[in-house]
Amino acid sequence: MAERKITIIVRMGKKLKKEGEKITTSPEECEALRKAFSGPHGVEEKSMLEILVKCNPADLTTFRKNSPYIFLDDEYCFEKWDPFHMKSLEIKFMRFQVSISERAVIQRTMHPWERDALLVRKSLEEKPPLYNLLIELACTRTSEEFLGARKAFQCLYSESVEEFVAVKVQGFHRRLLVALVSTYRYEGLRIDEAAIKLECQKLARSIKTDHRNEIENDDEVLRILTTRSKHHLKTIHKCYKEDYDSNLEEDLDDIQILRDTVNCLCAPPAIYFSKILDTAMSICPAEQEMEALTRVIVTRTDVDMKDIAAEFDRKYGAPLIERIEAAALGNYRDFLVALVKRGMAN
Repeated sequence: MAERKITIIVRMGKKLKKEGEKITTSPEECEALRKAFSGPHGVEEKSMLEILVKCNPADLTTFRKNSPYIFLDDEYCFEKWDPFHMKSLEIKFMRFQVSISERAVIQRTMHPWERDALLVRKSLEEKPPLYNLLIELACTRTSEEFLGARKAFQCLYSESVEEFVAVKVQGFHRRLLVALVSTYRYEGLRIDEAAIKLECQKLARSIKTDHRNEIENDDEVLRILTTRSKHHLKTIHKCYKEDYDSNLEEDLDDIQILRDTVNCLCAPPAIYFSKILDTAMSICPAEQEMEALTRVIVTRTDVDMKDIAAEFDRKYGAPLIERIEAAALGNYRDFLVALVKRGMAN
């Protein structure tokens, strides 16, 4: 059967008069989206995907609040997917041979707290566990964003993220990951200049020892990486490079979990996420790497996709959209491309 391609048009409307003015969906479009999710008579893919691409975060919030049969209000003040409807949507997509991934559609409509809470759960239930995914969630979100994910996790699973991680992980990995998911980092620009130099030296002494156990048992390394602000850590990273002529993450190459932590905390988000996307679109990627393509595009469209796309082009010598078109297929490809275009236009 020939591939059926749907062209998704991103309707941006009239040129925005001022920076930050929002694009809104009409009540009719929200109703069409509700019918696509809950109606019994098939799915109008083109309409559904165009509306989902057009929606900004405020539109999606309005859609969730006005769809009580699909989303449930929670005590922590976020709208969560009704599990029954989530399963029904999966069955419906299969029944009517909808070619777009229901996972991409559900992730796009989810409240960010719920989406991240589900990803936290997934990170440690996979075999082998995806420590890098948990680190990404804990370290690339703001303190307030990840606090929201922790609240959603308690609502969905009746346990805290800290409990979940502590039960699933052992040894040094447990100590590091529990500390990362528990912290509420300072988000400002204030740093302690005297502490920068001292902590840089502490990290160097621990990292450059010949014994791996030294760094894994060093409480100071754990304290610095799990409590200091990102701005403070980026300054330490710069100091380390200047004083020791090597990058901090390169000297941690044999301890992957610490390398991933430093990358997420110290690298600009555009550099980190562009690398994840490149790996996801490599030849014969692993399943979790393929899933990262959906995760990054859906979660970063309304955050920093313009920066990610620019960095991807600079670093890998090919436009992000062209790589997606070469790596993905069908309406899934068209949906991702349309989301990237929307993010680049913001």
